[in-house]
Amino acid sequence: MKLRRMAIQDYARAVGVGIATGVLLSLIVVPASKTGISPLPKPLGLAFAQLLLGKVPLPVGLLFHLAYVTFWSVVYAVFFKRRTLLNSLWLALGLWLLVLVFFFPLVGWGIFGLNIGPKLIIASLIPHFLFAVILWGLCRWVFPTHSTSNKQMIQK
Repeated sequence: MKLRRMAIQDYARAVGVGIATGVLLSLIVVPASKTGISPLPKPLGLAFAQLLLGKVPLPVGLLFHLAYVTFWSVVYAVFFKRRTLLNSLWLALGLWLLVLVFFFPLVGWGIFGLNIGPKLIIASLIPHFLFAVILWGLCRWVFPTHSTSNKQMIQK
């Protein structure tokens, strides 16, 4: 696996990109959930937090989701050789599949969310698509184009 040679400030910026991505997604997902636009019974981060901790309020679930989004954003910024829209879409697709086959069953919604209904499949794809676009856009803005050159890669 290749690790991008980055200054400590770049790792901090990658974390910042992750936090910003998570906050921007929350600004979309939470209102969609509260207004009934989303067919999910509750935000997945909240469902997962409640599985682990019992009855907790929405902000705790949002913190779980923020940590998850930040982690994967840093993975994208550090480990992806090229920070392209296509690569962010591949990451989002993989995370969406993880949600469908691991997290949905774990929180009791069934594989693909089918215990709730088939609408969850597409409803969960939309925020993952937005994740890819936001992550890619923020990385393009925060990290200069030259930071993706092969010269800055080291073997790990």
